[in-house]
Amino acid sequence: MELSAEVQEGLQLCGDSAQISDSAFNFLLKAACNTLLHGRQRDRGVLDDPSVSQSDPSVLKQVFASLTTLFLEAAKHNADSTNTSSLLEDSKMSPDRIEAFNNVYMSNKIELQSVLSSTGSGFPHVVDVDWRLDYYMKNNHLDHVNEPTYLVTLKTEEPGSSQLKDVQFACTVEQLQDMVGKLKDACKSMEKASQS
Repeated sequence: MELSAEVQEGLQLCGDSAQISDSAFNFLLKAACNTLLHGRQRDRGVLDDPSVSQSDPSVLKQVFASLTTLFLEAAKHNADSTNTSSLLEDSKMSPDRIEAFNNVYMSNKIELQSVLSSTGSGFPHVVDVDWRLDYYMKNNHLDHVNEPTYLVTLKTEEPGSSQLKDVQFACTVEQLQDMVGKLKDACKSMEKASQS
């Protein structure tokens, strides 16, 4: 698990009891985890809590960001308490604070991994197609159009969701042929990329 120099510096500040008191450390641990799991820290900001009022706001921000990053990286790499303990020992953190971090991390590890898995972005998958051929003889602008038009409905499914969404469009025969050709080219490119 690789952490940036700024995060490591924040973790070292976390271990410095002159910068961050024990009560402030425990509050920041819970606040960082709650922010990741629930999206916000109660109704007030982290800096407004009385347990952290004696600490420098810039130090608090760096420590909070470092703890948040460590929670995410540890969950991402499926780290256990041994891995996190050795990382925190390298940051000169006291055994009590290491134990406090591990308790919060291990009790919320599965939820953190669930949050990580749901934050990814993916493109919708086309699972079905409905189409209809209409023949337009005229429209509002022209008296004689006389051309076929395909009305296509793609049924798509978002990753992680079971609901289908419709994507509808109309196109001419030439546009439909062009789209089919581009889809075939895309499939060939994907096959080549997966084989290399």
